[in-house]
Formats: sequence, structure tokens, C-alpha cells
Amino acid sequence: MTTTFTLAEPTTIGDALQKGSAHLREVGIGSGNIEAALLLSMVTGLDRLRLLTYMSRELSPGEHDEFVTLIDRRTSREPLQYITGTTQFMGLDFEVSPAVLIPRPDTEILVEAVLDTEEVAGAREGVLIADVGTGSGAIAVSLASYLQYARVIATDISPSALAVARRNVETHGVADRVELLQGDGLNPLAAYKGGITHLVSNPPYIPSTDIPGLDPEVRDYEPRSALTPGEDGLAWYRMFASQGPDWVQSGGWLSVEVGMGQAESVAELLRADGRWESVALRRDLSGIDRVVQAKRA
Repeated sequence: MTTTFTLAEPTTIGDALQKGSAHLREVGIGSGNIEAALLLSMVTGLDRLRLLTYMSRELSPGEHDEFVTLIDRRTSREPLQYITGTTQFMGLDFEVSPAVLIPRPDTEILVEAVLDTEEVAGAREGVLIADVGTGSGAIAVSLASYLQYARVIATDISPSALAVARRNVETHGVADRVELLQGDGLNPLAAYKGGITHLVSNPPYIPSTDIPGLDPEVRDYEPRSALTPGEDGLAWYRMFASQGPDWVQSGGWLSVEVGMGQAESVAELLRADGRWESVALRRDLSGIDRVVQAKRA
């Protein structure tokens, strides 16, 4: 199967759209029609509706070459979000790059779980949320956007990820309530020990042995350190179970996203520690237990 995309020149918007869509479908990208239109919109500056209006307009030489390049990048299974540089999460637009994990719809369940906890939903001041491993900042920015009275501390070990998060924080106008700190695990939160209302994280949780079987968009492009913590995928949860109580105030909460089949193991880690109570699971739209929550005794 040919994977290099070729396109006659000159060519019209309509022909480029048809051939780009067909090429992406041929290499196994089922949403080729939508993705080709999005890439062509990037190249021409026309939205999808206007593309249909100007189907007979010829691409300029520069537009032609850029479209071919973008189709080739997607053919190599580079994630569409990295090509466009943006994605949507919780109804907001976020910048993304290869320095950060692409926010998924499943993680919206985590944000909704935090928003639903009584200590957050019923408060009007004094809420301090810590987002550990913030990546693009999608969780932190979303929580700050939906909770006008909350302060959010967002941490990450990667300076490159924090640079992306900082731009997202500034774009969404929450820089006065979101503090970004660099460091590993809970270490950057030393100044807030014992005072956190809600500790939240979508940590690396894919077992290292599962990495080879992931979709190429994930396996070959997303930052490995944000995907896997090691062999069984539970290292971060052990840390939250044993160290988290020292950071979270009495009556505060821990909410974490988990991988398929991990929820009961994570819940048991929290129960076994003895300082967590009200351990509960929340399912995603596919019926998979996706979030584990626990209250600090």
C-alpha cells in the first residue's frame, strides 16, 4: 500500500479534499473525511462550510505543498491534535504539543467527579485543588474556569509541559488562580502540606508491557513518561494512597483517573491505608470504571 500522498498541481479545493480523504481512509484512518477537511481548512483559512462553497477554487502552490505535507504527517499516524496544535476538553480549546499527553474525553469524567464532590460544589471560598502531573493544564484550567472561587496548584516534572500549560492558563484568563510548579510527584506541594481540599491526578497508568500494543498515535508520539510508570501501572496510586493523606486536609478528597481493569486494585490500596474512607468508583461513557475517589478521614 502506498503511504506517500501525491496530488496533481494545480488542483482545486474539491479535488484536494476528495483525494486527501480517500488517502487517509486507505491507510486505515476511518475519520479521513473529517480530518482531511480540517487540514485543508488549516491550509486555506476557510472553515468547512466555506470549503464546500469554494470547491472549484484552485490551491496556490504554497497551499498545495502544505496540504500534501500535512496529509503525509497524518499518514504516518502523527496525532491530528499535534498537527493542528489544539484540542477540545470540557468545552474549552487547549494548545497541545508532543510535550504533553493529549487530553481525552474519558478525563472529563475525572473533572466532573471533582466538581460533584460536596466540599467543592458547596463551597464558595477556601478551596485549594492540586493537579499532579498537569501536562497541558487541561484539568487545572477547566477546574479554575468552572470554579471561580477555587485556587489550583498544577505540577509537572517536565519544563516543556509546563510551558504549554502556562500558555493555556494565560489564554483562558485564570493565571491569577492557577499556580504552576515544577517537580516530581507530591514534592512541589510541600508548602501546601495538610491544606489541600482536593488532590486530583490523571497519572501515568499503562503497564509498560502494554505499550507495544497501543495505537501508533499513542505509542509512537505521545510522551512515554506520561503514559507508563512501569511494569504494573500502579506506582503512582501507591504513592497517592500512602503519601496523599499527609497533603490532604481532613474531609478533603483524592480523585484519580485509572486504566481499564485497575479501579478495584486502586480502591483496595486506598482502603488498606486506613486514612481514606468513602472510597467510590465512577464509570465513563463506555461503562468502564474510570475514576476512583476517596475522602480523607
